[in-house]
Amino acid sequence: MALAKRNEGAKISSDINVTPMVDVMLVLLIIFMVVTPMLQKGVSVDLAKVNNPTPMEDADKEDALLVSITRDGHVFFGADTITIDNLTTKVKDRLANKPDKRVYVKSDMRARFGEVVQVVDAVRAAGVDDLGLLTDQRKTTPSAPPAPAAPGQ
Repeated sequence: MALAKRNEGAKISSDINVTPMVDVMLVLLIIFMVVTPMLQKGVSVDLAKVNNPTPMEDADKEDALLVSITRDGHVFFGADTITIDNLTTKVKDRLANKPDKRVYVKSDMRARFGEVVQVVDAVRAAGVDDLGLLTDQRKTTPSAPPAPAAPGQ
């Protein structure tokens, strides 16, 4: 009587099948690519570039009041288009039950200065305690102009 030997180990494949993992990762990548642009709050504008911007992390909060001015002069309160005449009443309504009366203004760098001043005046007329002007960090600092040559050289 011989003992029956079972050779179950020969049937097992030790190769890792990475295809399902790659499929899941590609689906996650696509989801993040679609959702990420939607996370931006308000209207997209090219902010003015400055050397030392003041960080304003509160502007990214969900309940922050954001006024945007595009390069062609359109004014947005949040994501809604609004006229400068109606801006004061809308800001007053939104600030009525908030203890922190802070509004952030982000303007396109090519917007007309007079329109930005009108928006700031309208926001101030609504009783805003603190007004933040949002800017971006300049990539490279401009080089200083060459020093004038000394007389006699």
